[in-house]
Amino acid sequence: MTKSYPLVTIYLVNHNYGRFLKRSIDSVLSQDFLDFELIIIDDGSTDHSNEILINYEQIDKVNVVRQKNKGLSVTNNIALKMSSSHYIMRLDADDYLLKNALSVLTSRMEADPDLALVFPDYYEVDEYGEILHRVKRHDFEKDVTLYDIPAHGACTMFRRDVLRDVGGYDENITRQDGYDIWLKIAYRYKVANINEPLFYYRKHPKSLTQDESALLDTQAKILKKHVNIRKVVNLKILSIIPVRGSTMDSRSRPLEVLGNKPLVNWTIDEVLECEDTNQIILTTPDKNLINYVNSQYGEKVSCHRRNSQLSRINQSLSQTIQDVLDSHNSQDIDALLILNIEAPFRNAMYISKAVHIMQLYDVDVVIGVRMDDDMFYIHEGNGLKPRRGEDGMRLERDDLYRKVGGMTLVKKEFFNEKNKIIGGQIGHAVMDQRSAFLIKSELDWEIAGMILNQKIV
Repeated sequence: MTKSYPLVTIYLVNHNYGRFLKRSIDSVLSQDFLDFELIIIDDGSTDHSNEILINYEQIDKVNVVRQKNKGLSVTNNIALKMSSSHYIMRLDADDYLLKNALSVLTSRMEADPDLALVFPDYYEVDEYGEILHRVKRHDFEKDVTLYDIPAHGACTMFRRDVLRDVGGYDENITRQDGYDIWLKIAYRYKVANINEPLFYYRKHPKSLTQDESALLDTQAKILKKHVNIRKVVNLKILSIIPVRGSTMDSRSRPLEVLGNKPLVNWTIDEVLECEDTNQIILTTPDKNLINYVNSQYGEKVSCHRRNSQLSRINQSLSQTIQDVLDSHNSQDIDALLILNIEAPFRNAMYISKAVHIMQLYDVDVVIGVRMDDDMFYIHEGNGLKPRRGEDGMRLERDDLYRKVGGMTLVKKEFFNEKNKIIGGQIGHAVMDQRSAFLIKSELDWEIAGMILNQKIV
C-alpha cells in the first residue's frame, strides 16, 4: 500500500519559549486546513518546555524532536530533511497563526505551480499578546520591482523542492536565515505575497531581531556571499570626501581631535580599510587640511583644491563632484562614493555593504538609512496632521527612512546623465545607531566623546 504524505509540513522551533509554546502549537492544531504534519523541534531548552511537549506527543499529526542546542539554521535543515510534503513553513515558538493561515497560503501555492514561496501580512503583538500594529506589506504583484526587502523568515510558505534545490539553509549563518534564503530564491524564482494578516509576530525583549548590530553585520556578510556566488562584476569605486574646512564654515572642524585622531582621519581610515573601494580624493579649499592629509597619507589619498565658490553653503554638491571628475582621470570608474566626515563611526563594513547592494540590485544610488518609527506630523495650513495613520495599521509604503551616516554611492553613468547624486532607483543600507551618528553641533561633539568613552553604547 502506497504511503500518503501530507501536503504541508509545519515545523515549530523552540528554545526556552515555554511560556509561549502552548499557544503556538494550538494555533497550528486548530487550523481549518487539515492536510498537514507538525514537527516540533525543541532546540536544547532548559526551561519547562518539555513538560508542555509531553502533552502533544500522542497526537498523530505531531512529531516531537528533542536535540541539543544546534541553532536555527541547522534546525531548519533538519526539518527540511524530515519533510516529505509539497510545502514547508516554519513557525517560531513565540509566534502563532490565525485559524485560516494554512488554507490561504496553500491555496495560493496550489493555484500557481511557478511560485517558490508566498508570505502574508501579520500582526505585531507584545509579549502579552496585545496587538501593537497590523503590518501590511507592499503588493508584490502590482507595486514591487526592487526585491530588497525580504519576506519574513518564519510564516513564509516554501515549495519544499525549491528549498532543496537552492541547497537549504547555510549553517554558517546563525541569524538572518530568511534574508539569505530570500537572496537565493527571489532572483531565480517567482515569489508572491498575500495582503492579509495570517500570523501574530511577537516583539519582546528576547526577540532575536533585537540584536541590531549583530543582525546588520550578518546582513553584510550575506550580501558579500551572494556577490561572490553570483560572480557579479566588481565595481571600480572612486571615494570623494568633500570638506568645506573652517575657513569657509566654522562648523567644519576636520582637524579637531576626536578620541586619538583628527575627525577627518576617521573617514579616511575606514575607506582605506575597505576592500571594495579604489581611489580616494579629498576635496577642500582648506590649505592646512590639504597639507595635513598629504603629510599623513601621501599617495594613498589624492587632494583636490576645491574652488572657494563651490564650497559655499548654498552651492550644489554636484558641482563639486563634477569639478573633481573633470580634474582627475575617472574614465574607468563605475561609481562614486561620497562620504561626509561628520559621520566618524561609520565603518568599512557599511561602505562594503553599500557597494554589494549596488552590485546585486543594480540600483542607481545607495544611501545609508535608519527606519524611523516616531510619529511625524505635517502642517496643511489648518493645523498638524499625522504623517502615518493612527488606526493601528502600519503600511509598508508609509515606513519612513532617514538618510544617515553621511554615505551616498551613485553610479557614475547616472551622475553624468542627471548631474545629481540622489535620484533614479535608490537602494538602502540600514545602519546601526552608532554608525549613523552625525556631528552637527557642539553638543554632538560632546556626545561623540561620550560614545568613545563608552558612556553611551
